Amino acid sequence: AGKSTIARVLLSRFLEMGDRPVTLLDGDIVRRHLSSELGFSKEDRDINIRRIGFVAAEVVRHGGTAVCAAVSPYRATRGDVRRMTGDDQFIEVFVDTPLEVCEQRDHKGLYAKARRGEIKGFTGIDDPYEAPLHPEIRLDTVNHSAEENARMILNYLIEQGFVRTAEREVLVTGRKSGKADG
Repeated sequence: AGKSTIARVLLSRFLEMGDRPVTLLDGDIVRRHLSSELGFSKEDRDINIRRIGFVAAEVVRHGGTAVCAAVSPYRATRGDVRRMTGDDQFIEVFVDTPLEVCEQRDHKGLYAKARRGEIKGFTGIDDPYEAPLHPEIRLDTVNHSAEENARMILNYLIEQGFVRTAEREVLVTGRKSGKADG
């Protein structure tokens, strides 16, 4: 879908600012290191997403920013994580990519394995993906690049006051004019 690529671009932009700690919680990396014992059943997926949510909530509680890039197929679990993090600190970003495009981009071959029945409970194949009803941000990875999508997220964060105004020009344009914003 493009989640990890967008998240890495977003992380890079935040690190350029250097004003607060930023943690990237990529679903593939979390699965390898924090949730390696879990499979892909609904219960295991829920546990994995709640673990990511717990870590993200702790990062936020300690003044940092958490960027999470994980397949989170169930609305109820996303709602649990929103409550865990705090509704005023949780921004749901829906990377709205058609299944066919996800399959075309699948460099790990997971969709092909799921289609052959080698992986059971695979999101979008034999397990549902419950699209968000009211995400704060909806991204289109077919018609927009990862950089453009990261910029859309940053612009939203600026508009909502998550990023200070003095940082605005750096984030949006990539350079600073030297003028004070106050």
